[in-house]
Amino acid sequence: FDTLVPVVLEQKVTTIEARYSWKYLVAKYGSPAPGPAPAGMMLAPSPAQWRRIPSWDWHRAGVDPKRSAPILRACAVAAGLDRLAALPPGAGLAARLCSVPGIGPWSAAEIAQRTHGDPDSVSVGDFHLAAFVGYALTGRRTDDAGMLGLLEPWRGHRQRVVRMLGLSGVRKQAFGPRLAPQDHRFH
Repeated sequence: FDTLVPVVLEQKVTTIEARYSWKYLVAKYGSPAPGPAPAGMMLAPSPAQWRRIPSWDWHRAGVDPKRSAPILRACAVAAGLDRLAALPPGAGLAARLCSVPGIGPWSAAEIAQRTHGDPDSVSVGDFHLAAFVGYALTGRRTDDAGMLGLLEPWRGHRQRVVRMLGLSGVRKQAFGPRLAPQDHRFH
């Protein structure tokens, strides 16, 4: 559950927007870290605390209902989600994660990468990943199916290959201006 929340906050927004949402919600609804800890360090809210966040604070955090609803649904099954830690990575884990409405293949792959260190879980559906992998391996952009085809020789280690490509310094050609995150809260 603790990994699912930040992954859902990252759905369909920029990293900057997702981090702002996380920081805002944890600062406002989290609990102070126990023991000797740096001043201001907070623990993420518990499932019960996430459920008490009013809709206007989700909005202030920049989280739309399509992202807050899966988090609230996951709160209801948080104990079951935490038991998934005992499962091995793979299709069974992904299917169980996807049983929560609002958690799809991209989210399930991201969760498995972070919780299980899944070496083969590729984030299909990521806005930039397929084009990046295609460019890094062939010099041309590709789609998700093309990316999976390119990564097939490394089945069992596809996520590791993607991570190594990300660390390689290869950058795909950028087209057009960068997306400027828009804040609709005060308009």
